[in-house]
Amino acid sequence: MKTSKSETLFNEAIKYIPGGVNSPVRAFKSVGGNPLFITRGEESKIYDVDGNEFIEYIGSWGPHLFGHNPSFIKEALLKAIENGTSFGAPTELEVKIAKLIIELVPSVEMVRMVNSGTEATMSAIRTARGYTNKEKFIKFEGCYHGHADYFLIKAGSGALTLGIPTSPGVTKGNAADTLVADYNDIDSVKKLIHQNKSANHSGKNDIAAVIIEPVAGNMGVVKASNNFLKELRDICSEEDIVLIFDEVMTGFRVARGGAQELFGIKPDLSTFGKIIGGGLPVGAFGGKKEIMEMVAPRGSVYQAGTLSGNPLAMAAGFAALSYIRENPEVYKLLEVKSSYLEAGIKENLKLLKKNYALNRVGSMSTLFFVEGEVNDFKSAVKSDTALYGKYFHEMLIHGIYLAPAQFEAAFISTAHTREDLDKTIKANYEALSIQ
Repeated sequence: MKTSKSETLFNEAIKYIPGGVNSPVRAFKSVGGNPLFITRGEESKIYDVDGNEFIEYIGSWGPHLFGHNPSFIKEALLKAIENGTSFGAPTELEVKIAKLIIELVPSVEMVRMVNSGTEATMSAIRTARGYTNKEKFIKFEGCYHGHADYFLIKAGSGALTLGIPTSPGVTKGNAADTLVADYNDIDSVKKLIHQNKSANHSGKNDIAAVIIEPVAGNMGVVKASNNFLKELRDICSEEDIVLIFDEVMTGFRVARGGAQELFGIKPDLSTFGKIIGGGLPVGAFGGKKEIMEMVAPRGSVYQAGTLSGNPLAMAAGFAALSYIRENPEVYKLLEVKSSYLEAGIKENLKLLKKNYALNRVGSMSTLFFVEGEVNDFKSAVKSDTALYGKYFHEMLIHGIYLAPAQFEAAFISTAHTREDLDKTIKANYEALSIQ
């Protein structure tokens, strides 16, 4: 596999861009080597500057539910760009996509478009604080909700991969307002609430919100148990705490109505990203009308964005969500493909007598290089990251492009063919065999 052009570009990039990349996990730091520079993507494949072709399972880290460059999204973008790229004023398409999100996700009664998942989650927390007039919130160890200061406490994704889950630059005040519970452990939540009440002279909690990835994708794929989420919903209702589902990754990915559809649980607020932009930068948060009406200009919780509701992002997102609404069989197709790949990898593990954990929810999955079950942060971080690095490079040599980090998800799209999946299963066997 030739990499000379990518090497040259990376050596140039590190002179001008911190670490040579514009998002940390792209740097290959946890797997070794230097990143490949990509020129284009088509359906299930990407191509780098050296002419290498890869079947890939990043899908721009989630949004490419239909593979790269699907014709209906490309057509929507070409039509939109003829009218202009940005106006800083309302457009009809913003109203149409808001109505469509509300139609597809029953818990959402009003929605605000933003520019990224980080904007969505930080705005949701601010809105919950404004609504409850309380300051603290609970997050879960290993969950990643973007790079806002108060989220980078025992976080997942790149913060976990690079070994900096509590980032320099995060103030003690922000850290003090962030309470951290254990994923899939309801007693840890109850303990935090009890401790918080005890610390207050009034005996009341000052916790505004609980935010959780109902299916974590940033410590690898880890599913919350049904009972855990049901109890969490009950506790939040009893304690007047806003329950926020971070569905930036899972929204419209694991099901038409997101993870909340799978679990049958309605959060008070939800955050979205990825697929609602059809591959373009976008985010959104929404939920109960009485909470969302706290947001300016209707209410006093300030949130703004010059490029929010950008017409290009709205065009791509509306095309993606419209396709989902009109083709509900998409998720059955994804399940067939995803379960086929899962079965093939599990058979390889059995044949090779390796007891690694393979977690899958819908079209998201992670192969953890650790024996036994992975159901929380503590079990996830037992994974052998050095072994994953060797596996990653072996798969790359075989033409398979995975996330360059153990603690991330692999994403299957409707564009992955049976031939792609068979080649991936074969490469998986070869890569595992040499370890």
